[in-house]
Amino acid sequence: MSIKRVRYYLFLKDILALSLTAFGGPQAFLAMLLERMVNQRGYITEDELWELNALCNMLPGPSSTQLVSAIGFRVGGPNLAYLALLVWIIPASLIMTGAAVLIYFLQEKTPGALNFAKFIQPMAIGFIIFAAQKTISKMVQTTEAMVLVLISTFVAFFYSSPFVFPILLLIGGLSTSIKYKKQPKLEQDAPLKIQWANFYLWAGVLAGAALLGALTKFQSVLLFENFYRNGSLIFGGGQVLVPYLYTEFVDFKHFLSSEEFLTGYAISQGIPGPTFSISSFVGALSMREYGLLGFLTGGLIAAAGIFLPGIFLIFFVIRFWDQLKKYRPVRAALEGINAVSCGMLIAAAYLLFEPLEANLLNIFMILTAYSLLQFTKISSPWIILGGIVLGILNNLIF
Repeated sequence: MSIKRVRYYLFLKDILALSLTAFGGPQAFLAMLLERMVNQRGYITEDELWELNALCNMLPGPSSTQLVSAIGFRVGGPNLAYLALLVWIIPASLIMTGAAVLIYFLQEKTPGALNFAKFIQPMAIGFIIFAAQKTISKMVQTTEAMVLVLISTFVAFFYSSPFVFPILLLIGGLSTSIKYKKQPKLEQDAPLKIQWANFYLWAGVLAGAALLGALTKFQSVLLFENFYRNGSLIFGGGQVLVPYLYTEFVDFKHFLSSEEFLTGYAISQGIPGPTFSISSFVGALSMREYGLLGFLTGGLIAAAGIFLPGIFLIFFVIRFWDQLKKYRPVRAALEGINAVSCGMLIAAAYLLFEPLEANLLNIFMILTAYSLLQFTKISSPWIILGGIVLGILNNLIF
């Protein structure tokens, strides 16, 4: 076996290890990538990791998954990147599909079974608040950036339309790109060359899925289009995805109840892997009427729909990113894009709190989850497990 193939095998093995152990959200995941991919293996440099992370945050889609694929692309080209994508997303997607099946059958056999999630539903809000606080402390360093955080929070709070978010990100990036003269000059070694194939692929699937769904009205096709469209519009990671999915599948289409959705989100915070895996939970329950095959089909369709757009786009941009990042306005724009993403996280916390009853118990559980994450070293799965145990005890006693 060649040295190159051994290196690729080790890379995929490392990705599998991350998919099974990466608890704690994007911040913990970045720390694990830094340790394993940079310090231990030397696949990329630390500067390359932060640059790729900024690029993925600038594009719509699942930023952690895009980052895994981008590193794979740098290590071994597109084939290794696609393999890394599958290794990364399959475990979490299968777990969340299984969780959907379990919750459905619990409810069918024991009405009111979701009472076990009474405490983890508000705890999920605490996770989002913690993620927002950590992201802001890392990415917001200037007064201008903080102003953008406040403005984007306000706008996203009152106007939760899917089309508002990309507009906000564009405005944020443009507002800081005018400070490009503060960025050091970098020499351009060649003219910018753009290969459009992956962009056309992204746009073609988007248009084709919409057209096919409108013509056939098949629920599986419509479901794929729904998730693909959301994956094409979401900036800012899994937490920002949550209000989109809640609005479409709970408020508008009524495929899930509010209790089911929040339970699924809490479970997604307690498992390793990408936070976008909540889509498999939503997709599986959206096709529950077709039985066990419907659950599996819905989970897989949702995973494909939500992850593919971001992957097509990262493969499109990464081919000319090394040239593009040498333009000072592009590097300056990243500050505004990151700040707006932080504001969206703050707004998402409130949008998820709205359906909960505003009582002292729910507020206490939100604060408890946040405090445990902030002031202790207790990991996310143990916090979620503790909330589930409390819910079960509450059912038994009361």
